[in-house]
Amino acid sequence: MIKPGPRNLITDVDGINIGNAADAAARTGVTVVLPDGGAVASADVRGGAPGTREMELLDPTCMVERIDAICLSGGSVHGLAASDAVVGWLHERDRGFSLGSWHLPIVPGAIIFDLGMCGAGNKGRYPGYGDLARMACDDAGPDFALGNIGAGMGATAGGLKGGLGSASAIGDNGLQVAALVVANSVGEVVMPGGGTLWSWDLEQNNEMGGQRPPGARPESGSGTGAGILDDLPGDAQAGGNTTLAVIATNATLDKAQAQRVALMAHDGMARAIRPVHTPFDGDTVFALSTSRMALPTTAAMSPAMSVGRIGVIAADCLARAVGRAVYAAEPLGAASSYRQRHPEAFADGAKTG
Repeated sequence: MIKPGPRNLITDVDGINIGNAADAAARTGVTVVLPDGGAVASADVRGGAPGTREMELLDPTCMVERIDAICLSGGSVHGLAASDAVVGWLHERDRGFSLGSWHLPIVPGAIIFDLGMCGAGNKGRYPGYGDLARMACDDAGPDFALGNIGAGMGATAGGLKGGLGSASAIGDNGLQVAALVVANSVGEVVMPGGGTLWSWDLEQNNEMGGQRPPGARPESGSGTGAGILDDLPGDAQAGGNTTLAVIATNATLDKAQAQRVALMAHDGMARAIRPVHTPFDGDTVFALSTSRMALPTTAAMSPAMSVGRIGVIAADCLARAVGRAVYAAEPLGAASSYRQRHPEAFADGAKTG
């Protein structure tokens, strides 16, 4: 049996801590994933306009096996500076890849575009992402909020306010799998013709407000997806969005196995966002193993089958995390929230609307 963990957060995976910091005036922020003692990691990029750092070393053919942190940031190219500050924070604590007497912190990172959240009048102002990253590191722990926080502060999702989301799944055998997401997609997270989230059928314990099943949906295009593409905003630009995710498990994986989990987890993004992986997004999934338990195998389940099972669970967690991010988000600027726009689509809305 698999069920959400006690927090229903990525920190239900042993050894994972999350820190967040945001600039409310600039409507942007930083989220840092800090695994105790580092973690085996890989990644997969599917979006057409990514902004990333240290991605090549996550390839299974490259030497370094473990990373010390992952940094997710708003600010587009400006936000890449956040990872430098995480490197400095870790260096001061003698954490990192050992090379002689040196400790070299390994911090892959990725960014979203959220500069438009403050409008054209503020396009020249952006905060010190290094300062935000250090604040996020100092904040790291097992508990954190969802929605307008960290790298999700300025996120939007298909015309609604996006944000930071997370979800977990724990097996009776001790297997822990969980997802963290910054939902900032050009694609829609809500089904057409109503307010039901695309990820509604994966909801656990009313984590998305108690989603109501969708009614009949209007036909869209010719059945080839052309109608959905026609609904993209006319001002969509390459790099103008991006959904970032981190998958974590306590099962022992090598880099190649972690990369397979990252590849499979993208299916969860596709279940929750339509369309996804467009030329306008830089969609990226990182996968981490804290190696706190052996990869579950039996006479009937080979290591490859076990990795595949983790990938399936990870995809479901990621879809749920996207739904939770959008459900938790609060209105900000011109971006209205899901709960504000579609109170009829979930049970909690009927109580409070």
